[in-house]
Amino acid sequence: MTKRQLSLGAFFMFPGHHIAAWLDPSTTADQYVNFDFVREQAQKAEAAKFDTVFVADHVNPVNPEEDSFEQTSYTHFEPFTLLSAIAAVTSKIGVVGTVSTTFSEPYNVARQFASLDRLSRGRAGWNVVTSSSAAAPNFNNDVTSLHPSIRYERAHEYVDVVTKLWNAWEDDAIVYDQKNERINDASKVKPVNHNGKWFQVQGPLTVPRSEQGHTVIVQAGQSDEGRELAARTAEVVFTAWQSLEDAQTFYRDLKGRLAKYGRTHNDLKIMPGIFPIVGRTEEEAKAKHQALLDLIPVDAGVRRLSDNFGYDLSGYDIDGPLPNIPKEQTNGIGSRHDLIVDLARKENLTIRQLYQRISGGRGHYEVVGTPEQIADIMQAWFENEAADGFNILAPTYPQGFDDFIELVIPELQKRGIFRTEYSGSTLREHLGLQHPSKREVII
Repeated sequence: MTKRQLSLGAFFMFPGHHIAAWLDPSTTADQYVNFDFVREQAQKAEAAKFDTVFVADHVNPVNPEEDSFEQTSYTHFEPFTLLSAIAAVTSKIGVVGTVSTTFSEPYNVARQFASLDRLSRGRAGWNVVTSSSAAAPNFNNDVTSLHPSIRYERAHEYVDVVTKLWNAWEDDAIVYDQKNERINDASKVKPVNHNGKWFQVQGPLTVPRSEQGHTVIVQAGQSDEGRELAARTAEVVFTAWQSLEDAQTFYRDLKGRLAKYGRTHNDLKIMPGIFPIVGRTEEEAKAKHQALLDLIPVDAGVRRLSDNFGYDLSGYDIDGPLPNIPKEQTNGIGSRHDLIVDLARKENLTIRQLYQRISGGRGHYEVVGTPEQIADIMQAWFENEAADGFNILAPTYPQGFDDFIELVIPELQKRGIFRTEYSGSTLREHLGLQHPSKREVII
């Protein structure tokens, strides 16, 4: 019997996930918003046998009048364009990108991901998110349906429509029979004719299914609404926890919701984010960590914390406690708000200490240590029902990413819990997920 293997995603954010990455001497301007550099990192991730490259998206307005504007990295590529380019210069690694259901149309998103999936020969993944009203000024100021419960109600129908569009084509619908002048089998392509509360979509798409059937559905919500959406529709969940115990509670809760949707434990992979700072000795790792903390500009740190907390903290004493702001007065990600409040209360952190804690992993688990120490933590989460894998948030590129690849991955491979070669070609094969035709899709 093949030993269970953990999955690894490379969460790309350049010049690094730490808010002060751009101030680190190992990073340079020619690595910033430069596809030549992105290509190198993607090919490096593929050579290391990562399951995926993961790209987030941010569509909120950028305010150049903010105090932190000149000290914070705001620019990044649009995900579809970037992932298509990455897919063209790689052959195995999955390409996963974020698209919000709040400010986009399901037909367009279904067609774009179907195209990416075909172009990459079955390596695409869609990270499904909903967006708060902060993004509305970039989308005609449409703030309708932005209460979390309504956003998630709409998201359920949105994913249903996209899935129906992907499933409208059967795998063998293209026959390309020149002798009988028949390119498609009409019996294997069906209109969708969806007529719901939020969407009316006829379909089908103009793009047939890929080698993996259809794009892998990823979800990142941790609220109760997010968990229910994930249990019903997602195949991978990207999550953030600060302790093994909290990660285990989430893992068991989410896996426990699958049965009511006719799904099994293996139909959903849970991959928490982890922010690793690696040193050949513990002292070296701690020194690297402290060096990054020392680089954080105060304005940038407070802005990062404000964005995650959902409330402007710039007027508060940075060496004082996090203020008691009612959750209904904040405008952040609900689960991230709760995580930050819980962290501040448990450890009695000041605003300065709190922004230092989240300025790397943005609420994801920070691990600082030797390859063996980091592998111990990952293995413990993997083997004790806290994670099926991890999304790696490198503090800097290329150095922080190289440290993980060169030092931690060989340690994971030595322990027999991470692959040394790809055994398949599609993202589903990497993740151990079934082809959609082999299971009933609940929509």
